[in-house]
Amino acid sequence: QVQLVESGGGLVQAGGSLRLSCAASGSISSIKATGWYHQTPGNKRELVAAIDTGGRTNYGDSVRGRFIISRDNAKNTVYLQMNGLKPEDTGVYYCKADFDFGGGSWGQGTQVTVSS
Repeated sequence: QVQLVESGGGLVQAGGSLRLSCAASGSISSIKATGWYHQTPGNKRELVAAIDTGGRTNYGDSVRGRFIISRDNAKNTVYLQMNGLKPEDTGVYYCKADFDFGGGSWGQGTQVTVSS
């Protein structure tokens, strides 16, 4: 079992930056990739960025060039550096770990609010 704890959300003005953290604990050797997802009320969670154990990254079109996903294996933590924030980036950001054997585990989410 894997537990994920997100942190780093908050209120920021448009154009500002935030860094989200996703700390994993438990059976972390079973994780093959970790992703950040964005959700707004009434909508499904959408992939923002993902990174696998080899360091390969993938970004959603709306954040490419503004957000950077990275990992610190020593700390079992994945980060999402969010730059050039826009009001439409507002929402809850969830971290998800995908397992080698299938399935995944979600964190509790962290709220990001970007004011115009």
